Amino acid sequence: MRSGSEVILCGDVNIAHKEIDLKNWKGNLKNSGFLPEERAWFSRLLDEVGYVDVFRRLDPNPDRYTWWSNRGQARAKNVGWRIDYHLATPGVAALARPGSAWIYTGQRFSDHAPLTIDYAE
Repeated sequence: MRSGSEVILCGDVNIAHKEIDLKNWKGNLKNSGFLPEERAWFSRLLDEVGYVDVFRRLDPNPDRYTWWSNRGQARAKNVGWRIDYHLATPGVAALARPGSAWIYTGQRFSDHAPLTIDYAE
C-alpha cells in the first residue's frame, strides 16, 4: 500500500476469519474457507498490511453471515458463514458510520447476501 492512499476492498473472500464468522466452526476446521493457513493469511492482511475488517468493527455480534449452503435449510436456520467483507485502510475505515453495517437478507439474490456499510464523505 502506498503511503497516503486510502482503499476499500469489498467482496467475497471465501474465508471465515474467526470462529464468530461461521456457525459450525468446530466442524469446519479442515474445510476450505476455514483452514488455519487461510485464516493466518487473513490475519496478516489485517495485522501486518493494516486493513480493517470494517463490518466486524461496527458489529461485533455473532450469527451475522453472508453465505449459506444450498443444502438443507441452512439459510432458514441461519447456519452460515461470513465470507464477504468490507476491508479498508484505517483512514477510510474511520469514516464508517456507526450502526450502518447491514447484511440484507430480505430478498435472495444468490447464495450470498449483500453486505453494506455507509461511509461519511
